[in-house]
Amino acid sequence: MSTFAPQAAKRLRLSLPATTRQWTCRACAQQRAAFSSTSRSSEQQTTDRKSTRDEGTTHFGFSTVAESAKASRVGAVFSSVASSYDTMNDLMSLGIHRLWKDHFVRSLNPGIRPAFAPSGEPRGQKILDVAGGTGDIALRHLDHATNINRDSHTSVIISDINPDMLAEGQKRFKQSPYNRDGRVSFLEANAEDIHTIESNSIDLYTVAFGIRNFTHKDKALREAFRVLKPGGVFACLEFTPNLSNPVLNAIYKRWSFAAIPLIGQIVAADRDSYQYLVESIERFPTQREFMGMIKEAGFLIPGERGDGQEHVGWEDLSAGIAAIHKGVKPA
Repeated sequence: MSTFAPQAAKRLRLSLPATTRQWTCRACAQQRAAFSSTSRSSEQQTTDRKSTRDEGTTHFGFSTVAESAKASRVGAVFSSVASSYDTMNDLMSLGIHRLWKDHFVRSLNPGIRPAFAPSGEPRGQKILDVAGGTGDIALRHLDHATNINRDSHTSVIISDINPDMLAEGQKRFKQSPYNRDGRVSFLEANAEDIHTIESNSIDLYTVAFGIRNFTHKDKALREAFRVLKPGGVFACLEFTPNLSNPVLNAIYKRWSFAAIPLIGQIVAADRDSYQYLVESIERFPTQREFMGMIKEAGFLIPGERGDGQEHVGWEDLSAGIAAIHKGVKPA
């Protein structure tokens, strides 16, 4: 039997028409290619899962990804939305984000000489605006210092991990009165490791609508603590996952998940990026949880009583769509 089978198979192949033999060979080749592709895909998925298990995971919107993958994915999102980012913030906040930012900067009063500053120290504050690529917060800082406090010495470093966002900020400042006065500079850096900024060198650290995208928020907070001078202020403006009013919360979530990705598709031809931005809000800690993270990094919370019971830990804006958080580095 073992010698008959190969001979029978050979006679069968020879008896088949040429076209049939060609079709059979092509089908076999396609099957082999499909199997090879499936095997490679399976191997890649296995490798990805192994990498994820080995290095730890984090959230990218509602997805779970390897920690090393998040920065590149977030970078791709912001490269995609850079040119329309401010417009989409109008849509995501129903246009109110401009008022929030104005209030945020006024509450910090940039340009006032810190009470803890040594007498021989140069005038003006040194401000670090992190994830500030488009420059709208930095511009508000300088406008307030110049026009309200008559301070022409306060300067701002705009830091962002994304070069496309920084390019948008550079365009904005070229059209501003601060274009050539040396009071603004741009730094491409990861907020979790701003090694080019010296320790104890910054008076005011701000981050607006950016920290929810960081892979390790705790590391970014510790880095903020490191670069701030004793008595320096950390200030964060960010969307919150839940509004204080349940009815408004339900309405706003429906708007966010149904309308914003659709508008992103229409305005920026990019539904997925804006789907991520909405999902990232849902993944951000609650106000109380984030306040705890700020304290864990070493900051004092303004308004907190000596017995440890918080009196004012954060400021809700527009029924809690967004919130302002502050921390002070102990002097």
